[in-house]
Order: sequence, then structure tokens, then C-alpha cells
Amino acid sequence: MEDKELLVAEGVVREYLLPRQSLLSSRPKMRALDGVSLTLGKGESFGIVGESGCGKSTLARTIMGLEPPQKGRILFQGEDLYAISSEKLKSLRRGMQMVFQDPYGSLNPRHTIGRSIAEPLSLQENQTAEETSTLVGETLEEVGLEASDASKYPHEFSGGQRQRIALARALITRPAVIVADEPVSALDVSVQAQVLNLMLDLRERHQLAYLFISHDLGAVEHIADRVAIMYLGRLVEIGTADEVFDNPR
Repeated sequence: MEDKELLVAEGVVREYLLPRQSLLSSRPKMRALDGVSLTLGKGESFGIVGESGCGKSTLARTIMGLEPPQKGRILFQGEDLYAISSEKLKSLRRGMQMVFQDPYGSLNPRHTIGRSIAEPLSLQENQTAEETSTLVGETLEEVGLEASDASKYPHEFSGGQRQRIALARALITRPAVIVADEPVSALDVSVQAQVLNLMLDLRERHQLAYLFISHDLGAVEHIADRVAIMYLGRLVEIGTADEVFDNPR
């Protein structure tokens, strides 16, 4: 593997058992990922497009180390996520964060947003409360909010602002990769462009790599350098954004 490849998926297979059709029959399997392979380089934005149910979200969870594949490997910074100790995985996780589709559901309504944003920092030792508070304030300002917003609660913000908060939480550990699973699909069209432009700005500022998962071709075209088309658990086409959108196979 080349040094510039931050993230590598090799022949990833993920299956789920379905309910039995009858009492004596064996449980059928559904193959959500069928031999998926991809690479993500430092600072690259890689878009994955496909209809609902094609396996995009399963791929996101598997890449994040949340759902083990039955076959294949996920390598992050050269380490196999499913072959290392939980302690090693914990420290690697700082370098890879996730942003979910629903900005409200991913924030605890009982916690201030400052507490929610600081949560990923629990993986870092020797961080004082004062240092954490300063970093939370700086990160909120980076995503276009006020440092003083840290004391507010999720219900006090609009959907677009909540997705900015979710980005701040992902950004706070200064990761190398952010996996974004349908990050703008729950937002109004007018707000989607603002969030996508913010993501591009953060990428440039921090040399971030994105794995950007969406069914929205416009959003992917706006943000991705390379694009893969996913269908029934397979990547059926991979190319630069220009190749895939201007001359699809």
C-alpha cells in the first residue's frame, strides 16, 4: 500500500441473516456488500452514489470499524481495523470520524452542544477541562457558529446549524478522514449548498479526506474528486467526477 493511501477497502463482504421463511428452512442471507474495494488518499474527496438499499450505509459503518465484514479487510493508515487490539483501534479512531444524515438524531437533546462536541476528545488523555473548552469554542467558530453557543442545546438550532455542530464534533479530534453518510439530504436545498461549501473549506484548511456517501448526484458532483457508483452491494463504476458524470458507462 502506498503511503498516500489513508484508507483501503479490499474485497469487503458483509452479509445479514434474514428471518426464516418456514420453521424448518434455514435462514436466508442478504449480501449487503459484495466484494467492495476502494482507496482514499490524503486530502481526497471520494463520492459514493447509489439508490436506497444498495449498501452505502453498511459500507460506511464497516469502514468506521462498527460492523465487521465476513470477508475482506479495511486498512486505515496501514492498520487492519478488524485485526488490531481494541486499545489500538481506540487511538486510530481519533483519525477517522463520521457525520450522519440526521443532525438532530445524532445529538443528545439533554446535553449542551459543547458537551456533545467534546465527546470524541474523551479518547485523548491529559486534556484539561480548560483546554477542552477552548478547543470546542475554536471549532464552533470554524464551522461558522459562536464559541458562546457551546452552552446551548440542540433544539435551539436550525437543521443546517445542527449539521454544522455535527461537523464540529467530527472535526474536533483533527481527523484525517471524515465519513459523511448522506450529510445534507435532510436539509433544505438552500442550506445544502452552504454546508457543502463549508465542507470544502474545511477540507482545504485541514487537508481532510472525505468519504461522501449520497444518493444526490448534484451534491456528490459538487464535492467529490472521484466517484463510485454502487448497485446491489457492488461498486459497478469508479472514475473521476468528470468521467462519471460526463461520460457514464
